[in-house]
Amino acid sequence: MEQIEQLFNQFDQLVEESIKQTNDAYLEGLLDILNLVVMDKEEVNSEKEQLLQERLPLTSFDALDNESKRKIVELLTLKAMKGATQQQHLITPDSVSSYVSYLAEKLLYDKKTIRLFDPVSGSANLLTSVINQLKNHTVQGYGSEIDPTFTELGLLNATIQKHDIEFFHQDSIQPLLLDPVDLVIADLPIGFYPDDERAKAFKVHSEHEHTYAHHLLIEQSLMYTTPGGYAMFVIPNTLFNSDQSTYLHQLIQESAHVIALLQLPTSLFRSNEEAKSLFVLQKKGDHTKAPKEALMAQLPSFKNMKATENMVLKMNAWFKEEGYKSV
Repeated sequence: MEQIEQLFNQFDQLVEESIKQTNDAYLEGLLDILNLVVMDKEEVNSEKEQLLQERLPLTSFDALDNESKRKIVELLTLKAMKGATQQQHLITPDSVSSYVSYLAEKLLYDKKTIRLFDPVSGSANLLTSVINQLKNHTVQGYGSEIDPTFTELGLLNATIQKHDIEFFHQDSIQPLLLDPVDLVIADLPIGFYPDDERAKAFKVHSEHEHTYAHHLLIEQSLMYTTPGGYAMFVIPNTLFNSDQSTYLHQLIQESAHVIALLQLPTSLFRSNEEAKSLFVLQKKGDHTKAPKEALMAQLPSFKNMKATENMVLKMNAWFKEEGYKSV
């Protein structure tokens, strides 16, 4: 962690110096610096870029493993997002990606190659974190992001970690040029979807008002999941209390089995009203069946090691009871 902090400070200083000369926002300066990380010396044009690239601590940075590189980019992105209020511009906590990875290992234990898709990939922090932790599998990654700045940031983040991830710069509720995947992961942005005509193509469509975008993303994710595959969503705890929740209930009943609903530690959120859960579905297929009992739990803080160990034992016992084998 000391080396990560030291390298973060070095990169941060270079970003600050870069934006002083350009008056750009921190995020634009960060993109400039990360581009210099992945560029060859021969590709650098301006004298300013050459001077900045020469000062990059590339020897130390290149020697790091992927998770350490990701954490440095994550810290820099967090600084860029400081004060952001839009849900889609907040980074998913690392503890969430750890639980997602743990569940994926258990559910897809028999898959040597996993096709993984994040329809709201943002900076690709969640996507690359999960890929880094799925060490027993070859992962083919896909991400979709409507914001061009975050699409570029996600691509740079993946390139720095040498992950071959295919990114779509588009609205993920629109049709995707993507074959069905084994696993979808998404930290769902909450809000209404403005395109009523497109929303009409979905079962969760509301006739009386704009449809919730997060409902549409759940349906779209299941559409691009292979039968028997899984979808894991970070959802608000109030997901099923809304006036449109009836449509969502019907969709899930028709299309998926509920595997797990895990309440995330409240310490991750600023208030109880903002608290979220990890919701895990399996798309129905010819040979799938619902679990005898869905896995339901209140997850403890990672800081409480004993409680976390006990929770993992409880979840391991559930997977064994349900017939899932270990990797």
